[in-house]
Amino acid sequence: MRPFQFAKNPEDDFMRVLYARVDTFFVEKHLDKRANGTMLGKTIALFGMYAGIYVLILFSGLENLLVLFLLWALLGFLQSFIGMTIMHDAAHGAYSKSRVVNMLLEIPIILIGVESAIWKIEHNTIHHNYPNVNGIDQDIHPRYLFRFSTFQRKRWFHRFQHYYAVLLYALMVLEWTTIKDFMKVKKYYAEGFIKSRGEAFNLAAVIAIKKAIFHGVFLAIPIMVLPFEWYIVAAMYLSMAIVAGVFMTIIFQTAHVVPDCDFIADDVSDVPVSWHKHQLQTTANFSKNSTLVTHLLGGLNYQIEHHLFPGICHVHYPAIAGIVRSTAEEYQLPYQENSTLWSAVRGHFSLLKRLGRD
Repeated sequence: MRPFQFAKNPEDDFMRVLYARVDTFFVEKHLDKRANGTMLGKTIALFGMYAGIYVLILFSGLENLLVLFLLWALLGFLQSFIGMTIMHDAAHGAYSKSRVVNMLLEIPIILIGVESAIWKIEHNTIHHNYPNVNGIDQDIHPRYLFRFSTFQRKRWFHRFQHYYAVLLYALMVLEWTTIKDFMKVKKYYAEGFIKSRGEAFNLAAVIAIKKAIFHGVFLAIPIMVLPFEWYIVAAMYLSMAIVAGVFMTIIFQTAHVVPDCDFIADDVSDVPVSWHKHQLQTTANFSKNSTLVTHLLGGLNYQIEHHLFPGICHVHYPAIAGIVRSTAEEYQLPYQENSTLWSAVRGHFSLLKRLGRD
């Protein structure tokens, strides 16, 4: 990973004041910053629905293909919700201090097919420290087919990227549940995030076991149990992966790859703003007034609060958002937001369209 650093600016006073105000809020309200009863209930409900629909698919005797494909698509949505709601907070250490609880949370994480250790490096360490920095933040890595900022090379076919983006987003979870985590073990060992060859080998072995469990549960067992040819069951499995890929990728993109967010060029090694101001310049909230969106998306619509306080469980974000916004305004710092989820999605695709043509 290339060297990059932020300035030590007076805006740092903003964060000291904000930390103090948020800490005071939790003390005065007698609240723990981690998960509460609402979060526990949501966890049980989401995983219960995920397991319940899976059992319904296998053992209810349903043979209507349309209904079955719809149920598999619903599994894809739930796979996304578990990833964004349970895994995301757990990986940030925002769910619980208990080792037992965090070990138990690995069960739903394994059953959505991803590796939390790799996520912690790619998301917690890299993305959260360097959002929208070209050449570092993997969330805006163009992968040849995309152009996510003006600092990335434009190719002739990028003029169509706002059309084909959804097709490629559909493959993201499929890649994630198969080869991505293995590729990242190699990459992060080379970059020093994984300290030794033995650690890399052990992690790859653990990932292989977890992937085998996931594909055994969601592919091998359904092929053996359901009264259809294997390729029909495989198509059902793909429908789950496609729905999860499209939904989850778009949600994460609407927080940073939207018109008002800043981007940093590849050849820049330092910026004249503090880390905290950079977070505000490269991040945008959306749909803050929707309780349903907040619960289903794990508070990712409060992306500013999440980037400034990743160790706080997302169920608390609505309560501290007013503090964050008023403090940012007091220090004349940006606080960017889209009023609805749809306006954020529309903004993302309009940015893709503009970047493909300008």
